[in-house]
Amino acid sequence: MFYYLLKYVVLGPLLRLLFRPRIEGLEHVPETGAAIVAGNHLSFSDHFLMPAVLKRRITFLAKAEYFTGPGVKGRLTAAFFRSAGQIPVDRSGKEAGQAAIREGLGVLGKGELLGIYPEGTRSHDGRLYKGKVGVAVMALRAGVPVVPCAMIGTFEAQPPGRVVPHLRPVAIRFGEPLDFSRYAGMENEKAVLRAVTDEIMYAILSLSGQEYVDRYAADVKAQEAAAEAARERRFRRLPLR
Repeated sequence: MFYYLLKYVVLGPLLRLLFRPRIEGLEHVPETGAAIVAGNHLSFSDHFLMPAVLKRRITFLAKAEYFTGPGVKGRLTAAFFRSAGQIPVDRSGKEAGQAAIREGLGVLGKGELLGIYPEGTRSHDGRLYKGKVGVAVMALRAGVPVVPCAMIGTFEAQPPGRVVPHLRPVAIRFGEPLDFSRYAGMENEKAVLRAVTDEIMYAILSLSGQEYVDRYAADVKAQEAAAEAARERRFRRLPLR
């Protein structure tokens, strides 16, 4: 109930007014039955803009941190995500990936739409990064189509670290569903999972026009953070004149 209240009465109309999203290819999203919508992830606003334009309810696998934040803001954020039907996923530890897959398959098993960001995290620089194979595992195990989606302009509207977004038009593009039934029963073959994931990422890239980086976003973020920390340590050791 709360999901539809947000979508049609509160958040949906507000987002449409503020961002004036241009929607392309909405007809590619199946009106019934299970499917995965796989998109790029440029901004915190993506969580709300995509559901606002879809005709059907969609469930995202959201990072557990959204449900455990401190203070009043953290509790409000957690309450919002729970009420909107989003599923918390712990991304730490060896079992994190398997837990996300189990939760996603549960959504698909009920004939619903599942939203996934194959990059695994928000892009910190607006580029598109290598996709993780969890999306391929779910698509093959559930035997469902994957609809590629590109968010365009949301990085500029709300870049990392910005709480209040810039009010500017954005675009949301949906591509034709990708059918991977030819790989049925091959969800345990690493080469197949990589090929399926890369095909999904290429479809997203074709829609978004982003620069592509053939590395995982989390690895690049960690490397850049380590380099910045090293620079700060060197700066502290510089002699004062």
